[in-house]
Amino acid sequence: MGLRYDDLLMEENFQMTKALSRLSDLEAYDRAYRFRRASQCSVLHKDLPKDQWTTVEEDVRYVTPLLEEIQKADDEREAWDTMKVKIQKAH
Repeated sequence: MGLRYDDLLMEENFQMTKALSRLSDLEAYDRAYRFRRASQCSVLHKDLPKDQWTTVEEDVRYVTPLLEEIQKADDEREAWDTMKVKIQKAH
């Protein structure tokens, strides 16, 4: 259908929604175009022409790096939010 690997990741979670909001305008447009093209093929019960298939070279991860960045930030935030501070009394 001409989709990329990251197009097939589940969108129904907070981190994915956040990652998709960080896409550049061009990446967001290209993603929407790939979904519309795949939907059109599905409705017409036709396969995408072979010259329009996604090649291995074109199938780059464009959401996964954003998801990893968001996960690191969430992990760091959780570590700092649960940190306990000990107050030492002056002698």
